[in-house]
Amino acid sequence: MTYPPVRPGRARRRPLTRAALALGAASALLLSACSGSPPADPDASPATDGSGHDVGVELFQWTWDAIGRECTDDLGPAGYAWVLTSPPQEHILGPAWWTAYQPVSYKVESRLGTREQFAAMADTCHRAGVEVRTDAILNHMTGQDAPGTGWAGSSYSHYDYPGLYTSADFHHCGLTPDDDIASYLDAQQVQTCELVNLADLDTSSPKVRATEVAYLKDLLSLGVDGFRIDAAKHMPASDVAAIVGALPAGTAIVQEVIRGSGEPIQPEDYAGNGKVFEFAWGRDVKGVLAGTPGAALDLGKAGYLPSDDAVVFVDDHDTERDGSTLSYADGAEYALANVLMLGGAYGEPMVYSGYAFSDRDAGPVQDARGAVVDARCAASPGPAAQRSDGDWVCQHRWAEIAGMVAWRGVVGDAPVVDRWGQGDAVAFGRGERGFVVVNNGQAPLTTTLATRLPDGRYCDVLTAAAPGTGCGDAAVRVKDGRVAVEVPARTAQAFDVAARAR
Repeated sequence: MTYPPVRPGRARRRPLTRAALALGAASALLLSACSGSPPADPDASPATDGSGHDVGVELFQWTWDAIGRECTDDLGPAGYAWVLTSPPQEHILGPAWWTAYQPVSYKVESRLGTREQFAAMADTCHRAGVEVRTDAILNHMTGQDAPGTGWAGSSYSHYDYPGLYTSADFHHCGLTPDDDIASYLDAQQVQTCELVNLADLDTSSPKVRATEVAYLKDLLSLGVDGFRIDAAKHMPASDVAAIVGALPAGTAIVQEVIRGSGEPIQPEDYAGNGKVFEFAWGRDVKGVLAGTPGAALDLGKAGYLPSDDAVVFVDDHDTERDGSTLSYADGAEYALANVLMLGGAYGEPMVYSGYAFSDRDAGPVQDARGAVVDARCAASPGPAAQRSDGDWVCQHRWAEIAGMVAWRGVVGDAPVVDRWGQGDAVAFGRGERGFVVVNNGQAPLTTTLATRLPDGRYCDVLTAAAPGTGCGDAAVRVKDGRVAVEVPARTAQAFDVAARAR
């Protein structure tokens, strides 16, 4: 299919995937068979323009084979639009998770799989209707002082990468005693000194830029649709612009620029290159959920990137380790934060899915030679599941999260309406297509609320039972614009026009 030209760095809006179209057809049949004809008002019918099909998921340290299977078995059918993979390039040896973030070469050969497996994964995901974005390390090479050999056998030293770079291709800032960043209030330090000893590439160099563009184009040739630009904050925005501007139009770009109060480098500086992660959303939702959950709907109205420029998340692989955001360890509260993110209208949401750990440096489970073992999800993943270190948490499969991904596809870009809040609870609708109630309190919530859903009986799409199987006495009834709900403590319920009760 031919897509219209898109400004470099802007993600294209993808049409509905075959899986989504099949789901839509099934929903239409369900509406007709179980509750009469669908509403005549198109505003009260499921979105058909793909406007809600925008949710990504970071499958952190998942192998290429496992990602391919997950695209087919879960991500495509669940309605995820794109998957973010860990960095695919050759890296240093070692068991820690961060070895993947220390490149040795640009060979697509890592402990997550081979070049051939990577290309097969991209093809498999595309056939499932899921785009593939991958983490791109452009700011630096390794942080190792001693020479070594990478995963694919390439030799290296701190400032020498045979066939790629010599010492002349790196910054040597001379601004601090050890050339490491000492102050984030000094833009020159942040962008020319070393981030925790990682050899800092001179991305203003035509040679460096050409080398990195060739690497990114190679990944595009293997089926990649876009990139997460790691440590973008540590490169001038103009350098990032020169690199991503050399890529084909329509390449999706999202940049890692952590917002810091009073710092001279801010996410807004990079918005011209593509979307930017709004880290403030994840940090702030942790606070508001503990106090007034409804305030989550106000995040993004001031002091944030414009919605069209932002990618938001509850956590990612860094923040779940530094404690700045909620994480899977927060159980029900973490699930509710994801419900609010996916239910709201600010930014493009990204779900995170990793593995359990108690040591923040611990990598995923590996075999005797250091290759990561394929991820496997438990039969019933969820906030209350018992886990040991190394177990795959599979947040993207939690009923609360996966249910909201499908719900978002139904409501599309309908506006937030009928907002209600009381203490630890909040409820809101998205036009006439969907309605959500979140109860973060310690007691059940029983109340009657205003909603624009058409009259009828609706199933809660956040339960483990799939919509369409019938929810019997568990259905709620909307009558004359009112709905009575009973929401247990620390849970949420969501209803939409594609999940009417039989």
